[in-house]
Amino acid sequence: MAEAADFQGVAPAPARRWLRRAVVLLAGTPIMAGLVYVQNGTVAQAAPQSDASTVDVSLNSLTPSAPVKGDTLTISGTVVNRGAETVTDAHVALRVGPPLNERSAIDDVAERTAFRPGTDPSEIDSDYAVKLPELASKVAQPFTLQVPVSKLELDEDGVYQLGVSVSGETESRQWDQVLGIQRTFLPWQPEAASKRARFSYVWPLISRVHLTAETGSDETQTPIFGNDLLAAELGTGGRLEQMVSLGSGLPVTWVIDPDLLATVEAMARGYQVRTEDGTTVPGRNQDVARNWLNALQTAVKGKKVVALPFADPDLASLAHRGKDVPGSLGRLRPATEKAREAVETILHVTPSTDFSWPVDGAVDPSIVSVATSAGAHNVLARSDSFRETGGLGYTPSAPRPIGAGRTAVVADARLSTAFQGDMLQAGQVTLAVQEFLAQSLAMNLQDADGQRSFVVAPQRMPSVSQAQSMAAAIQVLQAGRWSTPVDLETAAKAQPDPGATTMVPGAGQYPQALRKQELSQEAFQQIRGSQGTLDDFKVVLSKPERVEVPFGNAFDREMSTSWRGRAAAGAEYRSQVHEYLVKLTERVQLIPKTDVTLSGHSATIPVTVQNSLVQDVDGLVLRLRSSNPTRLMIGDSGEAQQDVTVQGGHSQSVKFTANATASGPVEVIAQLYTKDGVRYGNERRFTVDATEITPTVMLVIAGGMLLLVLAGIKMYASRKRAAGRAAADESPQPSDPAPDTASESGDEPGPGETVDR
Repeated sequence: MAEAADFQGVAPAPARRWLRRAVVLLAGTPIMAGLVYVQNGTVAQAAPQSDASTVDVSLNSLTPSAPVKGDTLTISGTVVNRGAETVTDAHVALRVGPPLNERSAIDDVAERTAFRPGTDPSEIDSDYAVKLPELASKVAQPFTLQVPVSKLELDEDGVYQLGVSVSGETESRQWDQVLGIQRTFLPWQPEAASKRARFSYVWPLISRVHLTAETGSDETQTPIFGNDLLAAELGTGGRLEQMVSLGSGLPVTWVIDPDLLATVEAMARGYQVRTEDGTTVPGRNQDVARNWLNALQTAVKGKKVVALPFADPDLASLAHRGKDVPGSLGRLRPATEKAREAVETILHVTPSTDFSWPVDGAVDPSIVSVATSAGAHNVLARSDSFRETGGLGYTPSAPRPIGAGRTAVVADARLSTAFQGDMLQAGQVTLAVQEFLAQSLAMNLQDADGQRSFVVAPQRMPSVSQAQSMAAAIQVLQAGRWSTPVDLETAAKAQPDPGATTMVPGAGQYPQALRKQELSQEAFQQIRGSQGTLDDFKVVLSKPERVEVPFGNAFDREMSTSWRGRAAAGAEYRSQVHEYLVKLTERVQLIPKTDVTLSGHSATIPVTVQNSLVQDVDGLVLRLRSSNPTRLMIGDSGEAQQDVTVQGGHSQSVKFTANATASGPVEVIAQLYTKDGVRYGNERRFTVDATEITPTVMLVIAGGMLLLVLAGIKMYASRKRAAGRAAADESPQPSDPAPDTASESGDEPGPGETVDR
């Protein structure tokens, strides 16, 4: 009837076309399906409803994604019979429904799976169907539909539902029935719209933590990586390589974690990799890192770059768990300053640091407060967190003033999450791209005053397939028929919608699933403890920057959003950083000392300080303390101290004067301190055994010594006389004979006389 009312050779009026589609849909409603009919005089029930879950339909490609007049729509895909029975007399056909006027209607269609008679549109002209005589069980068969756009009866601008269905018969159901269907969308805007929405697409360059706090002992401090997995992301076909390659040709805003730049630059200069057995080996991917940096420098030239705070800190964790731990919030401002310096130095562009990005754009008052505490005025939120409560019939512009000069830049949740799923299968990519385009067109067609600005903020670390899918969708938007690309800064400065919600969601509305992934308060306390150890360590060093830079960066990395969902890995990283720091501090130590025996009233006690670092130590004080000053004094009292300076790789002996006032053992304690009076390292204890020496003992010793001297003199004189007599006897006799009275008398010779026998 409707066709009869159309004049031959004249295209049907849009209203009549819509009416025909409505009649077709109404004719297939379940009410009509439930009617009975008479056949050969017998009352029979209408054919049973079809089971549209028997055959899977996959749409591997749909081109063009957004056609114009004169185009031919080509849809390629595969069908797989999941049932046990062979399907016969099958055909694949295209179904086109009326325009979907609301974004919620697009959502409803995307969620449907099985065929719904009365809801799904009818097939278009059977001349464009593809016949598949037989579909064997579990066997995939390809198909390609080609339909001139003019045959689709696309009247007004808008989003049209497309359905690709498979119909056929089985042995148990020998009538033509729909056995499977796949739905998608076709955006129809053949001419440029008079009012086009402005879209800003965030293109994130963020990775996990790869760099440790360890460095080599050489002058350049060669960085040490925990693994070499980053090279795979940077190399040809890798995730980060694809992000740069794809993004270079797109109108996007680069949102970069500067820690990634610093890490790749460290690789490019030469690096070491920690192996499983604890040793290090030279890294071999310097060229890969250099090539990636060169490509990125070219890609961002002339583009807007937003630098997140260094290492992309987890703002929600800081707000909910870390703000009560002293020093945690204080890391944000230095991280922001470090971010600007890194981007300017490595990429040679001036970034914006006026944006903060909580995980998944989920915010509450405490997150907003923390996110803007380091100077950022814009918080990148998302519409599934920052929900509309004013009953607007359209999607408002992204910027929402939230007070104190701050702006919540609310990204559209549907568009931002469009490519979070599995994009490895071509069929999933096609559906995601078409739904993204459909939602974007529907936003522009909404009845709203003025030109609106929208923001798309995808997941922080898209996979290769997800990045490729995002790029495909953005490339279609570049045609500019219903959208205009702008950078994130421009979108943030757009005129806010006066009817949009500006109230930040309450703390109770923060998603519990995200809260469970936050860093614990213990993690922030551990970071604080490590920072305290570093502060005490660096004051004794002649070159504190050799530890300040690598450990400061490591502490920032310990607060990174990349630890979400990886709590064990984050805890291990924090422990490794702290253990390595403690190991360095222990390279400056007191050498263990054996017990000392002190003979006399006073003596010198040496204590040795060892420095195994490569740099000098000049900020230490060594204190030596007696546990009993009344018996053993160190210096002029019970304690003495001396400044210590030790060259790198050397030891220094520090001498103290000790005075004993009584005999016996006394424990002495040696301890290093910083010049601020903070204990450094472990104390060393040893015993000094003092022996008391009185004046009486000294007299006895002196008398004994005198006797020994006198005895020596006497022995010396006796030996001298004996030697004189021996010399006289050996001299010649006188010429006159001696008197013979002695011989005649028979007496013995007198002293000194000899007798020849």
